[in-house]
Order: sequence, then C-alpha cells, then structure tokens
Amino acid sequence: MAKIAAIPMILTALCVFVGGTLWTVVYSFTGSKLLPKAKWVGLDQYERLWNTNRWIVSIENLMIYGICSLIFSLVIGFVLAALLDQKIRFENTFRTIILYPFALSFIVTGLVWQWILNPDFGVQNIVRSLGWASFEFDPLYNQDIVIYGILIAGLWQGTGLIMVLMLAGLRGIDQEIWKASRVDGIPTWKTYIFIVIPMMRPVFITTLVLIASGIVRVFDLVVAQTSGGPGIASEVPAKYVYDTMFLRQNLAQGFAASTMMLLAVAIVIIPWAYLEFGSRKRD
Repeated sequence: MAKIAAIPMILTALCVFVGGTLWTVVYSFTGSKLLPKAKWVGLDQYERLWNTNRWIVSIENLMIYGICSLIFSLVIGFVLAALLDQKIRFENTFRTIILYPFALSFIVTGLVWQWILNPDFGVQNIVRSLGWASFEFDPLYNQDIVIYGILIAGLWQGTGLIMVLMLAGLRGIDQEIWKASRVDGIPTWKTYIFIVIPMMRPVFITTLVLIASGIVRVFDLVVAQTSGGPGIASEVPAKYVYDTMFLRQNLAQGFAASTMMLLAVAIVIIPWAYLEFGSRKRD
C-alpha cells in the first residue's frame, strides 16, 4: 500500500522534474528566442555563453562567494556548536537567537542588510556620528568588494542551520571519549581535530551538500541587495538565467546557462551520493 501511495509522487517527479530537466537540456541546443523552437544550432549557445562577459563575471562571483561561504559557514558553525556543547546556561535561548535568521526569507534578509550596509544610515553613518569622520564601510556600492557584502548577509542567515547540524553531531559523540581524552591528557583542540571531527564525517558531508546547493542557487540575496550592481559587479548565474529568459527573452541562452548550473550541482551531488551510499553498500 505504501508503494501504491507513492506512485503519484513518483510520476510527478519523473514528469515535472526529470522531464523538465531533459526538456531544458535539449532546447539549450536550439535557437529558441521568445518561444521554444526546434531549430538546432549545436553548441552555439554554449559558445556565446562562455564568450559573454556578464556570464564570466557571474561565475567569478559565484566562486568567490562559494569558497568563502563554504569555509566560513563550516568554521563559524562548528565553533558556535562547540561552544553551545559545553552545557552553558541559557543554551536554548542562544540557540534560538542564532537560528532565528534562518527562518527569514532571503528577500527579507537582503533588504535588512541593504539598510545596514547603506552608507547614508547604516553602519558607516553610525560610526561617523560617533566621531570617526573618515570611516568608510560601503561594500554594496564598491565594485571590488560588493560580493563580500552579499556574503555577510548569507553567512548571517545560514550559519545558524550549520550550527544546529554540527551541534546534533557533537551530541552524538560518546561522552566516554571525552573522559578518556582528559584522562590521557590530550588537549581539547587535538580531541576535536583528530577524534571528534573524523567521527562526524556524515554530518560534514550532509552540511557540505546543503551549503553547496545553496551557493549554486543564490539569487534572492543579490536581487534584494544590489540587483546585480553596481553595473554587473554582483551578477550571479541564477540571476543571469532569469534576466536572459524573462527580460531579454532568449530562452535557449537561458537554458544553456541553466544546464551549466545543473552540471555544477551534479558535480557536487554525485560524489556525495557515492560517498554516502557507496560506503554503506561496501559496509
């Protein structure tokens, strides 16, 4: 009965997700403009895509955002989880406060941080009003560092979830390990690095997949904070796809960019699936 009940969900997944994905990939090799048209052009759309400066900028921004987000999310999330794992007072309160930003939509987060980073009434204005008249902090208006302003908002929202996942992994560690390390005189930092973190491998793999999928799909924060500006300095692939398909009405070019994003996700998902399910099969 359970398998029968799952049939509608399976058919929906096959038709909507798998079917839609295949349709997108196929029509990325056509010359479709406003409407889909089966006029085959081979790899022309992909050649145009990789010769477009806006797409190259979006890839560079995604790499910067992705690497920094991956590193800082893991480090900050793990450190916060390790601190909360010390059975501190008001743990539930701190955990709720840190996790609360994750309950907000990316649009709300983007707007909030747009105000905070606005030089006219944000951090820069507050610090200058305290007497530091030469202080400058306007990342969203500086082409060279605008992606880091977006990164700040992304870390503020997503780090809480990483902390909770890490905390769940730490709570799963046998307390006898901690007692044995103290008896043997092993420093706490060595216990974390050489014993605890290797034991949390499944948690880290899951966390990496969640972070990576969020990085590839980043769109709302950019739209809410900068709309891709100044100029095209904060352009990202997801926004490029949206603008190409719905504003410039070039479906095939948007499909080609979407296919490249799909390839990036596959590069992350396939190794994870192999590590997660392949190791279980071998065990």
